[in-house]
Amino acid sequence: MTEDLIPAIEALGARLTEARASVARRFIGQDAVVDLAFTALLCGGHALFIGLPGLGKTRLVEALSTVMGLHGGRVQFTPDLMPADILGSEVLETDAEGRRSFRFIEGPVFCQLLLADEINRASPRTQSALLEAMQERAVTVAGMRRPLAAPFHVFATQNPIEQEGTYPLPEAQLDRFLLQVDVPYPDRDTERDILLATTGAQEAEALAVMTAPELLAAQDLLRRMPVGEAVLGQILDLVRGCRPGDATAPAEVRDGVAWGPGPRAAQALMLAVRARALMDGRLAPSPEDVSALAWPVLGHRMALSFAARARGESLPALIARMAARAEAGELAA
Repeated sequence: MTEDLIPAIEALGARLTEARASVARRFIGQDAVVDLAFTALLCGGHALFIGLPGLGKTRLVEALSTVMGLHGGRVQFTPDLMPADILGSEVLETDAEGRRSFRFIEGPVFCQLLLADEINRASPRTQSALLEAMQERAVTVAGMRRPLAAPFHVFATQNPIEQEGTYPLPEAQLDRFLLQVDVPYPDRDTERDILLATTGAQEAEALAVMTAPELLAAQDLLRRMPVGEAVLGQILDLVRGCRPGDATAPAEVRDGVAWGPGPRAAQALMLAVRARALMDGRLAPSPEDVSALAWPVLGHRMALSFAARARGESLPALIARMAARAEAGELAA
């Protein structure tokens, strides 16, 4: 590691501690969820928040937009939402002299942090309108490619798929989310704090801590952090070991997984472990970081086979076993 990286990483870690404390003023108690949200921002990626209604997912994203100094946009996904409602459209206008011309009206996607609220309530056609924006940071409307602002992040919220009126997200779109963040019910003490903080005459407000240029600089710094050969090998072993078509995959993966993670999953893990180390005040990631982030990175990029589901097998349990084996070096090719 070059010597100039050390003070820069330490300074960024201090700013992130301040930013996380500011978010906690609005989104109380669930530190693991907040840390994963910051992980996605530091990696320059997108995050999918899954949880029942009323758990504060929208509140968290709005707080993050304020704290990080990002221009936010919001789309409430509904079954009748159309792609143009997200991307924008061209309208025909007539000027004072009677001349007609088309003018492009930007949609809410032209922002820095887009909240796609209840994304799985829209049809697959509308969901897919975000594919190009999420991958290429640009949209094509009426044959013209239009770049989006930098940084650009999509934070989507999703209700559990078992609820009525929801549509499963296409696999191609799921793969574009860096992380899947499960938002659980708060414990009793946390819920007590929430009641006291949100039902009084005034509520605490999140304060701006960073700016968009500072976030871009943090994303650049993150990519310069070193990753040891042991951690790199563990990432490769884990991702490749979860692919049913790989000859080195264990029997339980070949027999129980319908489809596994691609190279984008390994890229996501490589970035996410750096972010976790940075927020913990460490200068390089450890094997424990890979195991801790295995489910958020891989959970939405894999699916059990029908036979495995019929046997009552669990995808989180399978990923946890594979992460433990990768950390122990049992999956090495």
